[in-house]
Amino acid sequence: MSDQITPVIGLIGGSGLYDIEGLEDRRWERVESPWGEASDELLFGTLAGVRCVFLPRHGRGHRVPPSELNYRANIDVMKRAGCTEILSLSAVGSLNGDLPPGTFVIVDQFIDRTFARKKSFFETGCVAHVSMAHPLCTRLGDALEEAARGIGLKHRRGGTYLVMEGPQFSTKAESELYRAWGCDVIGMTNMPEAKLAREAELCYATVAMVTDYDCWHPDHDHVTVDAVVKVLLENAGHAKDLVRAVVPALGRPRGPCPQGCDRALDAAIVTPPEKRDPALMAKLDAVAGRVLRAG
Repeated sequence: MSDQITPVIGLIGGSGLYDIEGLEDRRWERVESPWGEASDELLFGTLAGVRCVFLPRHGRGHRVPPSELNYRANIDVMKRAGCTEILSLSAVGSLNGDLPPGTFVIVDQFIDRTFARKKSFFETGCVAHVSMAHPLCTRLGDALEEAARGIGLKHRRGGTYLVMEGPQFSTKAESELYRAWGCDVIGMTNMPEAKLAREAELCYATVAMVTDYDCWHPDHDHVTVDAVVKVLLENAGHAKDLVRAVVPALGRPRGPCPQGCDRALDAAIVTPPEKRDPALMAKLDAVAGRVLRAG
């Protein structure tokens, strides 16, 4: 049918994620973006016959800190590479005693506490307001949950991810505050990534991989880089297992996203065509071309 989509799966994560068994036809390629430099080149390949595109979020060698990531360029190049959905895998601290290190949380909500990042593709010259009430794609979450269950991965479906600015870890008072808010995990990377993915009409899901208890837990040491890296390495193998399990399911031809992720801009742009800035329109071509070309 003409409305069927052949998915291309984008994966954003740590530098080791792309070193995955079974990835064929591998090639690194730099994709240019009008929003500046992305974190690294993209790795194109096929996994179980499904086209995949990998982006090391912090660059190979973990060179770029969270506050300095060019989130707009990262999402833009993934869209230009043909991605239709993005799976984001991120290391987080746990704010919930029921989510010990080693747990994979398929989150469904965010609280964005970042303050030093560009959070929208839409600037002066074209204003848009997309809905973030449900910031993650339920269809992708369902597939991740089924895959995690199928491989026996310790996981939980649902949870709130508090995104902090960093790069420092939390104070104990901050950690206790976020727990009082009902947050489940804390990290530094998924905002504004999720907001920009929604503006780019990409289905997006986050897998938050717990490495520590932040600093609130009375029976555990305060978070340190050494402790995080130790669990992170253990989680990396499980992350690759999860990717190998979920990609074949997501690679089947499908219709439009039932949640409307791929139509997020349908009623979002408020600036009339005659008032839009042509230079900004050119920059928006990849992420918003579907609606901009329609007038």
